[in-house]
Amino acid sequence: MLLLRSLRHCLVARTGSCPSPQPWHTFHAGHWLSSASRKDLLMKLRRKTGYSFVNCKKALETCGGDLRQAESWLHEQAQKEGWGKAAKLHGRKTKEGLIGLLQEGNSTVLVEVNCETDFVARNLKFQQLVQQVALGTMLHCQSLKDQLSTYSKGFLNSSELSELPFGPERKGSLKDQLALAIGKLGENMTLKRAAWVKVPNGFYVGSYVHGTMHSPSLHNLVLGKYGALVICEISEWKANLEELGRRLGQHVVGMAPLSVGSLDDEPGGETETKMLSQPYLLDPSITLGQYVQPQGVSVVDFVRFECGEEGEAAEAE
Repeated sequence: MLLLRSLRHCLVARTGSCPSPQPWHTFHAGHWLSSASRKDLLMKLRRKTGYSFVNCKKALETCGGDLRQAESWLHEQAQKEGWGKAAKLHGRKTKEGLIGLLQEGNSTVLVEVNCETDFVARNLKFQQLVQQVALGTMLHCQSLKDQLSTYSKGFLNSSELSELPFGPERKGSLKDQLALAIGKLGENMTLKRAAWVKVPNGFYVGSYVHGTMHSPSLHNLVLGKYGALVICEISEWKANLEELGRRLGQHVVGMAPLSVGSLDDEPGGETETKMLSQPYLLDPSITLGQYVQPQGVSVVDFVRFECGEEGEAAEAE
């Protein structure tokens, strides 16, 4: 009920490698720094990677002062430590986390990444992991062949998501980034699922994320606890499409329909789970179908993610 009330009032809305000595958390300071230039290298490496003074110093010692190799070595050690922590934390429940929404051109993706506590979900490093997962899913979506006459929609489960390449250079995978995040934040995490939608001309994807926070480094990534995509067929582009799509997304988040249904469905009974015959979230005196019909759009499909949901709703995808 709190979610419905909130929604009804929300109308705005790596090259090179180095030898690997002892584990990096046991590094000790030596006498490697002896000149201003080496100190400058150390500061550059620390600013670029964010790792501790001791670890950056050891990386430069190990790699003979080569900045690029030292950076690569640091990431390798962090990943090893992350996989070790991941193995120890495996099995611990991950019911918190974030939904990420990313739209680029005719492609839209929705991802869910989970952690153990809301405290970690609010951490920038965790949010950057969600960003990486959204970008990886977007690259996957954009690599697929476009449909010329209708929309296309797909889902990725945890295993499929983990194997996606990471970054524009496609080096490593998302499961490697997951291990790094686990190593840094010390909680179990899971790449739970993703959905993607591509539309041709004549279609529009409305979207909404509840509990919105914007990614600090990627302006068009939106983070929250609930997310929805609503696929509409349109006869022409209208100025109010973005707001209309947002309101349809709000309805899907708040009313949690199981199917679209049709404009001929009568309200009540078994049709209460059909989107178009449900009471419209922002004006329960009419159905959603009655709200949509005069707008000149046809709702054809939708996707709804709720962070931490279990059972049939999460497995249906």
